[in-house]
Amino acid sequence: MRKILKRYLPYIKEYKLQYLFVFVGIVLTVAATTATAHIMKPLMDDMFIARKEEMLYLIPIALIAIYFLKAIGRYVQSVFMNYIGQHIVTRFREILLDKIIHLDMTFLYVNRSGELISRVTNDINRIQYFVSNMLPELFRESLTVIALIVYVIYLNATLAFYSLIVVPVVIYPLILIAKKLKKYSHRSQAKNADVVTRLTEVFNNSEIIKANATEKYEVERFSVQNWQFFKINMKSVYVGEIVSPLMEIIGAAGLAAVIFVGGKEVYDGKISVGEFTAFLTAVGLVFQPIRRIGSIYSKIQDAVAASERVFEILDTQSHISDGEKLLERDIWHVEFKNVTLKYLDSFALDGINIEINSGENIALVGDSGGGKSTFINMLLRFYDPDSGVVLINGIDIKEFNQVSLKHHISLVSQRIYIFQDTLAANVAYGQEIDEAKVHEALKLADASEFVASLENGIDTVMSEAGTNLSGGQRQRVAIARAIYKHSSLLLFDEATSALDNESEKRIQASLNQYTKDKITITIAHRLSTIEDADKIVVMQKGKIVACGNHQELLKNSEVYQRLAGELQS
Repeated sequence: MRKILKRYLPYIKEYKLQYLFVFVGIVLTVAATTATAHIMKPLMDDMFIARKEEMLYLIPIALIAIYFLKAIGRYVQSVFMNYIGQHIVTRFREILLDKIIHLDMTFLYVNRSGELISRVTNDINRIQYFVSNMLPELFRESLTVIALIVYVIYLNATLAFYSLIVVPVVIYPLILIAKKLKKYSHRSQAKNADVVTRLTEVFNNSEIIKANATEKYEVERFSVQNWQFFKINMKSVYVGEIVSPLMEIIGAAGLAAVIFVGGKEVYDGKISVGEFTAFLTAVGLVFQPIRRIGSIYSKIQDAVAASERVFEILDTQSHISDGEKLLERDIWHVEFKNVTLKYLDSFALDGINIEINSGENIALVGDSGGGKSTFINMLLRFYDPDSGVVLINGIDIKEFNQVSLKHHISLVSQRIYIFQDTLAANVAYGQEIDEAKVHEALKLADASEFVASLENGIDTVMSEAGTNLSGGQRQRVAIARAIYKHSSLLLFDEATSALDNESEKRIQASLNQYTKDKITITIAHRLSTIEDADKIVVMQKGKIVACGNHQELLKNSEVYQRLAGELQS
């Protein structure tokens, strides 16, 4: 716990003023709690036994004043504790998302989306107690215990010994319980991630579930994870809820000792009834914060486990390190020099050598798994070569700042990404919206006609994943997005697969004019897409096995002849 607390200190220090108000609230609460015990002495001795009439008025007024101060203290403490907790958790969500989204694609591919969502939501919520409530509550209850113990010893040191001797007995079982709770908390949070992952899969694949009538099958799969989550949480409850009754039993033993020894002292005339009542009240009040400290300590284990999972992400280092050079000019030259990338036991790219210049339209063809998408991903720095070098304008791509590099690259991938925002915001994604430029990009993408039919035109809000558009319409929006960015390097990964032949021809004609001064690299699925390419690169098992224009390859490459037949059919 000390290690985790140390990690939080830089953040906690930023809330000094708020913690000051929390401290003031704590002092008022502790003072009022101690005063509650102290008022018992005059209540019994002066009001009931000596029957002093003025006490009939003074003690009720004093009692109201005590609880008024206690109420103010608790309110101030609660408000500022919650402010700290909500504020720091809100910040941590952003910090964690910022970290995750800047990690390399390998990390994002390996880790399930449900797992990452769980870390940003569930785990972050669990640390709120740690950063906002734990320290103030521990401080308040510890201060209350110290104040009441001092008061108890002040009243009667002998009785204090008998009543408080049981306190050390509490510590050992608490430590054992805390270890168990931390273990269960880790398992609970991991299982929660499994539940979120299953839900994410269900909602992301709703069409295939409906098409196959597998609703019952998916509910059964979810049910397994859901009830496992329940069982783990119940184990945590079984162990965690032992703390309170354990404290009750130990506290009762202490009070029993006080009543026995203190009763004898009252019978012997060594202390007054008022002193004994005040002492008994103070001892009773001591065990309340001790019990709460035990409960807090058990809850902390859950927060510590969540914090470890959060800091595990924050401590993860990206395998793709950012360069310092800014790419200020357009990309006019791309070169792969002996580029090799191995994935597990096979080569994704194997000894790739190629040069591409501004104005060239390059097509990549080959069997599935041949390395075409990996070739494109290298230019986006989703991966770095195991050996060899990728050069942009004659400079190693690793030397460039990634933001400046990607500013010059537009990608249209096989999977179309539509955000829940206006059509204009989707086209101008990440940039300031210029309506004239949006309309021009949509026109070049052959999308003007369908946009005109939308109720609010380019201001129409897209549904999640663009479900209010057809596949072809989504693809046109993606192409318009690439055009709007006005990049010097365009990457098309089967960008027109959802379009009919006529639409593809119209878009191709527009793009040929638009890209004449740019580098265009296209992964093709149709022969019509690549026939007019300046250079066609044939890839198999990560290698370039042939390169040339359409006519040259038809004459010289048996692999291309086969592929051309497949692309045409």
